[in-house]
Amino acid sequence: MASGSPKNCLEFFKTVGRLKHIKRTGWVNRNVRDPETVSGHMYRMAIISFLLDEKDNVNRDRVMKISLVHDMAESLVGDLTPDCGVSVEDKHQREVSAMEHFIKLVGEKAGNEMFNLFMEYEEQKTPEAVLVKDLDKFDMILQAFEYETDQDRPGTLDEFFKSTEGIFKHPKVKLWVEELYKQRNSERSDQS
Repeated sequence: MASGSPKNCLEFFKTVGRLKHIKRTGWVNRNVRDPETVSGHMYRMAIISFLLDEKDNVNRDRVMKISLVHDMAESLVGDLTPDCGVSVEDKHQREVSAMEHFIKLVGEKAGNEMFNLFMEYEEQKTPEAVLVKDLDKFDMILQAFEYETDQDRPGTLDEFFKSTEGIFKHPKVKLWVEELYKQRNSERSDQS
């Protein structure tokens, strides 16, 4: 069947649809109740990108698109974290192969666009890719804060916050991180 055919498109839809059910490994490994899915994470990143404007010096639509494809390969390879025992190089190669598979399913126009956006994120050479990396890490600590608060487990996910200290680059994201820390510190002092 030809790439981009209805049969192959349906296969692609079903494959990426798996992201609605793949729980994020970091939360599963930390015994979080009802952990978010990969697609939930990507969706919130894309929604966050709506808050960008011309003063942020990025192409907002491109940020949104990169947010939507940056973890798409996980529908085939799973959510691999450093705890999984897979090298960074091997993880990258598995994800590249998955993205190449999608080109075969959906055709070169859409497939190459998704592949190129994925590679842009991986290579971190554009302002948009760097910002999406910030959004990826910001969403992670925001989610950690929500779990600590909603599941009455203050401070138990501190490792996620520590892993992002000093890494945020974009001024707007830095402001959001600062506010998140204020709220987290306030929540923790209310608990004591």
